[in-house]
Amino acid sequence: MGLCLPPLSRRTGAKGAIVTGMAALKARVENGRLKLDEPTDLPEGTVVPLEIADDWDDLDDAERADLHEALREGFEDAKAGRTIEAKQWAAQLRARL
Repeated sequence: MGLCLPPLSRRTGAKGAIVTGMAALKARVENGRLKLDEPTDLPEGTVVPLEIADDWDDLDDAERADLHEALREGFEDAKAGRTIEAKQWAAQLRARL
């Protein structure tokens, strides 16, 4: 049995190169400049789009709590082996549309 995962995020690097599979970067403002908390192996000159963390979604507290509960249940299902192959999941989704 397989687990369905979302596609890796894609960022365009210098000279149009695609950088895939990277985790979100975290930075702090120091003296009006953004400073990364961790070193990065991004190519020199890479343009990285930024979003203010408070503006990531429009969820209210109840919706966020529901999302966290659904994620918790999903992780518990995966740990317990209650998964299906991605092709089967996609077929079930298509059947609902």
